[in-house]
Amino acid sequence: MINQLIPYVILFGAMGSGLVAGVFFAFSSFVMKALARLPDEQGIAAMQSINIVVLNRSFLTVFLGTALVTILLITHSIFNWESANAIPMFAGSLLYFVGSFLVTVVRNVPLNDALARVDTKEGESLTLWKDYLSKWTIWNHIRTLASFAAMVLFILAL
Repeated sequence: MINQLIPYVILFGAMGSGLVAGVFFAFSSFVMKALARLPDEQGIAAMQSINIVVLNRSFLTVFLGTALVTILLITHSIFNWESANAIPMFAGSLLYFVGSFLVTVVRNVPLNDALARVDTKEGESLTLWKDYLSKWTIWNHIRTLASFAAMVLFILAL
């Protein structure tokens, strides 16, 4: 029974990781650059707002749903290692879970939390903003590449 559902689960993983890769790509390619061009106070305020608004049902369903799918696919691929698609399924799942989900939780979210506590009227907020832009964007590049590579591997697994 579960073997009949796995192609649909892989398809959801491919679509989810592709959508997430697109969101992260947008931030890496133009959103962060646009925020960096704003006066520091405005850039900080805009990113603080983005970090609140991103916690919505549609994004979290795709982002967290894809992470849950990867746990299922990692488990399935381990127990069905002889299957022709086990390696790309396992690799894609591991890439998304570690490179997208865990990097977000361990790297980007703590940076967002620190930025949320910033008062733009304080002088040290401007130093934190420059550091935030650099670090957050580097980790976002990693999330983008991991999510995109996961999507490719899920497609290969299909």
